[in-house]
Amino acid sequence: MKQLLILLLGLLLTGTARAHGGEDHGDGAKSGTAAGATSFSVAALSEQFEVLLRYEPLEKGQPADLRLFLSDYATNAPIKGAKLTLTNPEDASLKWAVTEQEPGVYLVEGQFPANKPYSFAVNVVAGERADLLLLEGIEVGKKLPVAAGPTAAAPSLFGSWKTILALVGAFALGIILTVLLLRRRRPQVPQASESALTASRRSPFP
Repeated sequence: MKQLLILLLGLLLTGTARAHGGEDHGDGAKSGTAAGATSFSVAALSEQFEVLLRYEPLEKGQPADLRLFLSDYATNAPIKGAKLTLTNPEDASLKWAVTEQEPGVYLVEGQFPANKPYSFAVNVVAGERADLLLLEGIEVGKKLPVAAGPTAAAPSLFGSWKTILALVGAFALGIILTVLLLRRRRPQVPQASESALTASRRSPFP
């Protein structure tokens, strides 16, 4: 009986431990796609070229240094020695100097006069190939998003109640089995046989 009691209690405690299996105790904090970014970027594609412009937050009247990455659309190989001319549809008077830093990477220098969205019309001449691409969404004056701090996970009330109910059930089952065990161990009073009782009733008193 003791072995049965221990076995049942062990099964209940095992079920209680498994009730926590779906809880996430990981410490790693999860961030959004833009959280912690150090630069902005915009891109444009054509049948020949792929252009990516990457830049840190820009302010009006301040020197702007932008990185332009030029690659072949089909092979994604960087294109070196290209001649790039950048103009702004919003303000045709703006001038930009373009310098190749390494194969496929070009430094674009200039200045934006206002905090507002701009775009670049990029004229690319690379060997015998030429194309015109439009880079849109260059937001002057925009700040980088601030990375949010880690948030503590809210405790699961459902999981807590499951644990409490499992423990109460184990305790109640233990009491029931203990009572049954004590009843089975209670000594039984020997009962006289029916023949002996009959004989005692027939014998006269002295």
